Amino acid sequence: MKLLVLTSEPVSADQLRTALGDRADPQESEVMLVAPALQENALRFWFSDADRAIARAEAVRRQSLDQLGSEGVSASADTGEADPLQAVQDALLTFPADRIVIFSHPEGEKLYREDLDDRELEQRFGLPVDRAQISSDGSS
Repeated sequence: MKLLVLTSEPVSADQLRTALGDRADPQESEVMLVAPALQENALRFWFSDADRAIARAEAVRRQSLDQLGSEGVSASADTGEADPLQAVQDALLTFPADRIVIFSHPEGEKLYREDLDDRELEQRFGLPVDRAQISSDGSS
């Protein structure tokens, strides 16, 4: 199975396994992880203050890829646009996923534009969507 994972915090194989339940095993899947360059708030987004968001996304990409690889998950990773919907669309152009897995912060901790609608994603891309919460300390 090909899994497209969208996350704004580093994730591990265990977190991915928990998000998927019995629908797929990360160690038997091909994973493409995308870390969108999300902003902390709308003001930073609209003033195009992207440097911090890009650096954060790069750190999430690198840490997740290292973690997944050390746990035996075949994964590639990239950073993505500040608009998570655009990041998903861009990734699907080169990675024909079977399923989308989204890790997002709980209410009150969400980053700007992190509130994707699972039904909208399913309708727009024709793929099932799984969602798991993850906190800024990396727990889910």
